[in-house]
Amino acid sequence: MNMQGWAEIALTIGLAALIGWPIGLYMSRVWNGERTWLDPVFKPVEGLFYRAAGVNPAHSQGWLGYTGALLAFNAAGFFLLYAILRMQGGLPMNPQGFEGLSPHLAFNTAVSFVTNTNWQSYGGETTMSTLTQMTGLTVQNFLSAATGATIAAALARAFVANRGEGVGNFWADMTRTTLWVLLPLSIILALVLVGLGVTQTLAASTTATGLEGGSQTLSLFPTASQLAIKQLGINGGGVFNVNSAHPFENPTPLTNLITAISINVLGWAAFFAFGRSVLAKKDVRALAVAALVLLSLSGAAMYAIETQPAPALVAAGIDASANMEGKEVRFGVPASVTWAVQTTGASNGSVNSMHASYMPLGGAVQMFLMQLGEILPGGIGSGIAVMVVMAVLSVFVAGLMVGRTPEYLGKKIEAREIQFAMIAVLVLPLAVLGFTAVAAVLPTALGGLLNDGPHGLSEMLYAYTSAAGNNGSAFAGLTANAPWWNTTLGIAMLMGRFVPAIAVLAIAGSLVVKPKLAPSTGTLPTHGPLFIGLVIGVILILGGLQFFPALALGPLVEHFQVLGVVAGL
Repeated sequence: MNMQGWAEIALTIGLAALIGWPIGLYMSRVWNGERTWLDPVFKPVEGLFYRAAGVNPAHSQGWLGYTGALLAFNAAGFFLLYAILRMQGGLPMNPQGFEGLSPHLAFNTAVSFVTNTNWQSYGGETTMSTLTQMTGLTVQNFLSAATGATIAAALARAFVANRGEGVGNFWADMTRTTLWVLLPLSIILALVLVGLGVTQTLAASTTATGLEGGSQTLSLFPTASQLAIKQLGINGGGVFNVNSAHPFENPTPLTNLITAISINVLGWAAFFAFGRSVLAKKDVRALAVAALVLLSLSGAAMYAIETQPAPALVAAGIDASANMEGKEVRFGVPASVTWAVQTTGASNGSVNSMHASYMPLGGAVQMFLMQLGEILPGGIGSGIAVMVVMAVLSVFVAGLMVGRTPEYLGKKIEAREIQFAMIAVLVLPLAVLGFTAVAAVLPTALGGLLNDGPHGLSEMLYAYTSAAGNNGSAFAGLTANAPWWNTTLGIAMLMGRFVPAIAVLAIAGSLVVKPKLAPSTGTLPTHGPLFIGLVIGVILILGGLQFFPALALGPLVEHFQVLGVVAGL
């Protein structure tokens, strides 16, 4: 550990939140239909889409109509992407000559990209054609990210309304988020990345001659354009198997810094956009501070863990200043660790190092970040939406302690909201622990493990945590391209994405019809240090009670095994 490493971690996390603030203010104007400087460019395009689809953007939908539109749109996206994947071998722009995917892999991949998970049971450069990458996967990178934003926009309107009826128009929210936010930012970032050396070509490959005279065929893709939305959309799926550890995707320390910041910038922007939209900047800023504190502490813990030499090397008398196994040696431990906590704190899933090669406690931190609900800051909109659920639970707990009816952002919190809030937070342990328990005793599932014992359990636990949390990163070692894993991981992705989405929109539907209350002497302040501590406590208690026993059997046991082996040398 050194000051340079600490500064690198602080700079990356801090810049993401700082840059997210002005973008969030702009995003709020987009959600609210206010005038922006991009209106002359996109207003005509927006109107064309509405006329073609027969949509009246001024029509505000009830929560059931909004939810139905969201589910129908994503179902259509799934079936279209599934068809592209299955028929890939007969479609154009396939210079690699790749065949169509198997039914179970096509199902898993289509679900993965529609749910903003981007779990990949395949090697990108050996499986997906240029057409599939561009028109299938990249399109869903935009649409799945915009879907998350619509959830937050609808919830914000519910808090603002005073005995209202609708929560907005899904089609308008989806269109405006894609056109005004994701598209221009992705174009700018893609151009920057091309200028910094990231590849952007329709060619299938190129041949390179090595120093010793031998030749090697290197796969190529339009990488920069897909990398931009992969990070800004908090998606994470890469065109290359090693993701952002590949030099064509991440060639320099500067591209590493820029893309690492891009992982979280729109997640933080959604926090600030929500705060402006609900006219409660201080209250939502408190949620952002709670998330930032948890993320920063996790980054510090990971850095402390991974800058210690592996115990086995110490026992063998080998001089090692840090655990470099699995790290990106071009960038060092701080850049690898910062990326790891940002990608697991968000629902991103991209990697520039191999998570399974971290020390057992380092792997535990990564899993725990995802198990908190992907709220640090999580996906675009989906992160702040679940964080608001945590805030609702916090004021409910506080209300029980002091004997008062809980309120949050001017809305009374009653039994109906708490019931839906519990559905939103309990689906994650149901999917993760339920599927892991079955896989742990099923020979078909166990056949996919590279390791047995605690590390093998960690491989399974990480996979289902990543899937249900809509993260997409993987603990290397698990051979997931098999019917059992592709199918159950796909189901976990669907549960983790759409059950909380429906629950949050149901909360919005319940709140929108309620009167907007003015603060009273009995109202719990939700913007100060006391409330920040309460929210952090609720988040940690929920995550700890639900997942600590499983973590104890996996990475924690492995940690003590490592120490035991060393003691026996």
